[in-house]
Amino acid sequence: MKTWGCQMNVYDSERMSGLLKPLGYEVTETPADADLVILNTCHIREKAAEKVYSEIGRLREVKAGGATIAVAGCVAQAEGAEMQARAPEIDFVIGPQSYHKLPEIVARSARESGETLFTDFAVEEKFDRLAEPREPGGPSAFVTVQEGCDKFCTFCVVPYTRGVEVSRSADAITLEVRQLAQVGVREVTLLGQNVNAWHGAAPVGASAENWGLGELCRHLAQIDGIERIRFTTSHPRDMDDGLIEAFGEEPKLMPYLHLPVQSGSDRILRAMNRGHTAESYLRQIEKVRQARPDIAISGDMIVGFPGEDEAAFEETMQLTREVDYASCFSFKYSRRPGTPGATMAKQVAEEVKSERLQRLQALLNEQRAAFDEAQVGKVLPVLLEKPGRQHGQVIGKSPYLQSVFLEADASRIGEIVDVRIEGRGVNSLRGVLG
Repeated sequence: MKTWGCQMNVYDSERMSGLLKPLGYEVTETPADADLVILNTCHIREKAAEKVYSEIGRLREVKAGGATIAVAGCVAQAEGAEMQARAPEIDFVIGPQSYHKLPEIVARSARESGETLFTDFAVEEKFDRLAEPREPGGPSAFVTVQEGCDKFCTFCVVPYTRGVEVSRSADAITLEVRQLAQVGVREVTLLGQNVNAWHGAAPVGASAENWGLGELCRHLAQIDGIERIRFTTSHPRDMDDGLIEAFGEEPKLMPYLHLPVQSGSDRILRAMNRGHTAESYLRQIEKVRQARPDIAISGDMIVGFPGEDEAAFEETMQLTREVDYASCFSFKYSRRPGTPGATMAKQVAEEVKSERLQRLQALLNEQRAAFDEAQVGKVLPVLLEKPGRQHGQVIGKSPYLQSVFLEADASRIGEIVDVRIEGRGVNSLRGVLG
């Protein structure tokens, strides 16, 4: 199993692996040991399909040895038929909403059946079929609560590859989280393309008839064994007061919010069809910080969107300074076929994008370093997750999603322990048991 892209893809890969276990399949370390190779793809970045073709080229020997090759994920959804025509090594293509069919496809051999393209949209059925218990392999686990997107940002292919927004039921989510708690999971991360667009009927007996994500987080916090709750990725248009209040009132909801803005220029935000302004975004950040003063803010930025001039880019730099991110992902705009942005006038030259990205990332790196440095000397509750590379070393996670390295017995993995932070690395903290 090779996975590109977001946490949703990581989650989907876990679920596909789990679905194949009853057929006798286990995940291998290398393609050479595999009877089945699944390439779970992401369509967000430029040349995503080309990466898949390159990987298939490297798998020719594995294919010659009799292995089955499948392409899954968003590239499969968007370009499945074209991929099959270009790469006959592919045995079948399966889109994100058809993963529940995987055991049937594999068991009957897609090639023998004559059907090799599975990209129908039926997300509700997928949710129903993926509710079986699973073994996450650690104290943290992802749980999909929402899929799809109705926002149609002009740079993004998600609405075309994942479909419209669909929320999973509160009862189904609760059942899965309870099952995870029973096998030792202490932290769950709720996933969705627009996770804070989640909404659904409240369970029987609840005080409100319908819930938003804030109510769902409060409900899941009552499950025995669950000590931490996170969610990603959010959209500013769906950041309601109920969710903001939950940050201030529910201690199990971790003080970390990933809220992409993409640009600090209102003109560019309109061209992106984001549906919010720089000012409305900043007001949301202010409200969240009032509710939870210790919260860490994360985001996404795109530089070089069509029509971005130096003045618009400086507005992005100014917004970045005002937010003061704990972490932020930043990218050069890349054309995605079929999206409105790909045909817009005033495309920005690659060398200009690169230079602007370098300036933005220098600022973001300063902000991240300052946030990490501010943790040095503090005692933080850290969830111990896995052994480190060095003998006696364990890696954990801070409330702010930072990796923390410390010496501890591996038998303590799964515990939340107090750790005194003694220093920081480029992308991590180091500490000692407090």
